[in-house]
Amino acid sequence: MSNYIITTDTTCDMPQKYYIKNDVLIIPMTYIIDDKTYVEFAPDALPVKEFYNIMRDGKMPKTAQITKHQVIDTFRPILEDGNDILHLCFSSALSGTYNSCIQAAEELSSKYPDRKIYVFDTKCASMGEGLLLKYAIDNKKGGMSIDQNKAWLEDNYLHLVHWFTVDDLNHLYRGGRVSRTSAIFGSLLGIKPVLHVDDQGRLILMEKVRGRLASLKKMAEHMKETIIRPQEQTIFISHGDCYDDAKKLAEIIKDTVKVKDIMINPIGPVIGTHSGPGTVALFFIGSKR
Repeated sequence: MSNYIITTDTTCDMPQKYYIKNDVLIIPMTYIIDDKTYVEFAPDALPVKEFYNIMRDGKMPKTAQITKHQVIDTFRPILEDGNDILHLCFSSALSGTYNSCIQAAEELSSKYPDRKIYVFDTKCASMGEGLLLKYAIDNKKGGMSIDQNKAWLEDNYLHLVHWFTVDDLNHLYRGGRVSRTSAIFGSLLGIKPVLHVDDQGRLILMEKVRGRLASLKKMAEHMKETIIRPQEQTIFISHGDCYDDAKKLAEIIKDTVKVKDIMINPIGPVIGTHSGPGTVALFFIGSKR
């Protein structure tokens, strides 16, 4: 059985030390503020809190998708070392990064015909992608071959459930992630939207509730309805510089569903550019998305 390396991009919103610990190679994504380009995890990248404070002050960052050449530069050394590649990619419904990865894989496959390069469209975002990555890592450590791991992902990725709420839907609208009509709902006084990611990896506005606490409780209710084998699951919560709200959601969940563990981590600048400060997101394995 040949060796293989799991790769992904920084939209997983996992801690940098997590990738290092698990020998995952990441392709960093970039964001632009005031015509200055930052690379996630680079030494001069902005601290998360500083990034969100810039957004709160009214500046609107921009993001750039990963290019084919970035992917080639990441993949080529792996292939030259005789390893295959299993790449978990940010949802193709939210970014053109997937297409860049496919183009790179096709070009490299002709140069390294004996190597396998699998680019998997997770249809996930943020720590939803990160949670799928966790399972892929566990599968590899458990002895799965690259083909077995890819097959497992294909069989299970549509059970990776995303629920989230935002303070301001206009951030998603400006990035083309939701419609203008959906964004208008976010501006209504005291109304908080609850959204999810559908089977195509798109962001869908599901309902509107009054008040922040109600939106957190609603996400926990949705989780209780569809989560499978909760006592075996580590669930993920990500947040746009609002740790107290993420912790509150974790407390609500612990009072209603007995999960194995809960991991909380900030939403990085690339995803945060489009979701904005005050976002809280919940990820778990369920009977359906």
